[in-house]
Amino acid sequence: MVAVASVVTLVGTVSGMISALDHGRGSDRARSEVTHTPTPVPRPARPVPSSSPSRTTRTPTAESEVPEPSATGPTSTRTERKQRTDPVTPRPRLYRHPDSQVLDWVRAHPDDPRTALIASRIAGRPAAVWFAAYSPETIAVRVRSVTAGAAAQGRVPVLVPYAIPDRDCGGASRGGAPDLVAYDAWIDAFARGLGSGEVIVILEPDSIAQSDCLPDADRAARFASLARAGRALKAANPRARVFYDAGHSGWNPPAKQAALLKQAGADAADGIFSNVSNFRTTADEIAYDRQVLDALGGPASLGAVIDTSRNGNGAPPDGQWCDPAGRRIGRAPTLTTGEARIDAYLWVKLPGESDGCRGAAGTFTPSYAYDLAR
Repeated sequence: MVAVASVVTLVGTVSGMISALDHGRGSDRARSEVTHTPTPVPRPARPVPSSSPSRTTRTPTAESEVPEPSATGPTSTRTERKQRTDPVTPRPRLYRHPDSQVLDWVRAHPDDPRTALIASRIAGRPAAVWFAAYSPETIAVRVRSVTAGAAAQGRVPVLVPYAIPDRDCGGASRGGAPDLVAYDAWIDAFARGLGSGEVIVILEPDSIAQSDCLPDADRAARFASLARAGRALKAANPRARVFYDAGHSGWNPPAKQAALLKQAGADAADGIFSNVSNFRTTADEIAYDRQVLDALGGPASLGAVIDTSRNGNGAPPDGQWCDPAGRRIGRAPTLTTGEARIDAYLWVKLPGESDGCRGAAGTFTPSYAYDLAR
């Protein structure tokens, strides 16, 4: 059965990654998880917008990335290990924004016995930056502050626009732009902040996989707006890589999800993303994403990115999606996966930002972060 809580959980706090000083995005909601075999679909877990952006603004400085921990899932292959040793042109590294709730906590608690582990295994990793507040007058500046900081370090930022109308089907992360006309203008302003460097855009988590709550006409209008958004982002910065919502392996069947993605113009973008704020294993997501891509068609260059931030132990067997016990962080964020058609493992949901059960939704909860990092 499909986990239904949408990827995000309260929009008042930003979850997932840094919310780039965007106080509108609650923490990414973990999608309500499902058992290994999807059957009837209780709705997917909702993304709680990442409330990572700290309240202060600092000038980004070069942050050293912590070496990737040993793989925790079954996808560590010989091919992957070989790729890491072959002499190849090095890929750019992902950007870690200097403002986040976890970094604020680490700086404020140097003597806490949990700090060293949280700092090395979570705070030291690059993570996505969420933009969930509908504030058209400032969105371009806020996006530019992140992309400029990344460009200064020669790194690749991951941005999450999260303001589609009827976001989260009126659930815990409800909100967004007042209508699609306003949303289109907001996306145009967002695009003006992209700059000219390489950037990854995770376009509107849950907007496609969780579109069944909309009447047919409204769903078609949303998909037309998402297709337009992809074109606007690529026109503003041809080096922007735009990925569309594929839900996760326990949600819609691949053929159904691919049909929805095609209606939203994903076959004309760079690919798809899956598992945002969820817990499904990397191996399951790789297999699922490849099936979706095959069904989607489009150019062979289309790829997938997977949120691995909390999937180290896979999904809980009871289907719990709200801060479930016994979960662990997954593979470290990287642009080098060693897997065909899998372009990146990303941390879209920041580990330690609560879904609303261990702490207020979207807020950093050190006890939860420590449990995930151990």
